[in-house]
Amino acid sequence: MHVAVVVLALLDLNGYVATRGVNATGPSSWLERGWGRLESGGDGDELFGTAQLGVDWTPNQHFDLHVSGVGRHDALGTDAGIVEAYADARASFGLDELQLRAGQFFLPTSRENKDELWTSPYTVSFSALNSWIGEEVRPLGVDVQYRHTTSRGHTLTGAATAFQSNDSMGALLAWRGWAIGNRLSTYGEVLPLPPLPSLETSFPLQRKDGTKPFGTDLDGRTGYSARVRYSVPQRANVLYTYLDNGGDRELHRGEYAWATKFHLLAIELGDPDRLALAGEYMRGSTTMRRGAAFVDADFFAAYLLLSGKRGRNRLTARYELFNTEEQDFSLAERNEENGRAWTLAWLFDVTTPLRLAAEFTQLVGDRADTPDPDARSVTIEARWRF
Repeated sequence: MHVAVVVLALLDLNGYVATRGVNATGPSSWLERGWGRLESGGDGDELFGTAQLGVDWTPNQHFDLHVSGVGRHDALGTDAGIVEAYADARASFGLDELQLRAGQFFLPTSRENKDELWTSPYTVSFSALNSWIGEEVRPLGVDVQYRHTTSRGHTLTGAATAFQSNDSMGALLAWRGWAIGNRLSTYGEVLPLPPLPSLETSFPLQRKDGTKPFGTDLDGRTGYSARVRYSVPQRANVLYTYLDNGGDRELHRGEYAWATKFHLLAIELGDPDRLALAGEYMRGSTTMRRGAAFVDADFFAAYLLLSGKRGRNRLTARYELFNTEEQDFSLAERNEENGRAWTLAWLFDVTTPLRLAAEFTQLVGDRADTPDPDARSVTIEARWRF
């Protein structure tokens, strides 16, 4: 009994529950197997609910365990699952720190999703770049990070990651295209793909219910990532990341192991608690299969946001560009896409735990062989944090 009391005393719980009302125009959402790139669409009103919980166990300063999950009701239905689960071990050497992380986790790249549980302090929705990371990029492996703190309090961090079980990374990006939302895929979850004719003709062995971003490893290969960051607390952050998932491009149990790699450059200037400018730039490629019908596409996404906080109010403006570029001569559909989006958000702290938000997003673009994804949405959210 005494041991159980001690363990419970060392647990730290945090999370939120939220409800969102959304009015959206444009095609039906991709979550409903439509052509739309927002989480709501079809010229109607929808009500969504989300609950996210994180649990941390920290028995001492050198070790901790973290598990987080989400339950929600959205256009895909009602579901729940694990988002992250990992263990950290740390050792300090004067002004230096070494950290070893093992499990499934987000790489700490985002200048937007900085709050607990990979949420954003700036907006309700995420940029297209980070929406995709939330959907399809979450290594299951080991991360080694070394951080040096200078005498002036600046930090220089270098890290490397080896991972598996993220083989289908790229399927949504190539077959659906870029999207905007705040949905975090859970382990083992299957996400829908759009109604492309090639999924019946050129790729009939792809599983019919969609794609599974995170699950059992497909090809037995190990992917890797490396990053470096320089930080001046509350003033500036510059980060570079490279990732290659090492996919073999072949079919395994109804899923293709996509070969996906990208470069990501991120920068943040200013004090996030007052006025901050943040942006990220990603360029990469994704490919699968060989032969008459295959996919080979380059992709690009970038955003810039400006956010100011005064008292209980925060105002944020975000502008972004994204595209995919066809690199193959395949019997399947073309993957060419060009688009842009802008978002305006107002967040208001009614009390410390209760936050209200209003957000407007507009997305315009074109994609070869499919209807244009042009859409806009107005979102009202109430979020209770604990």
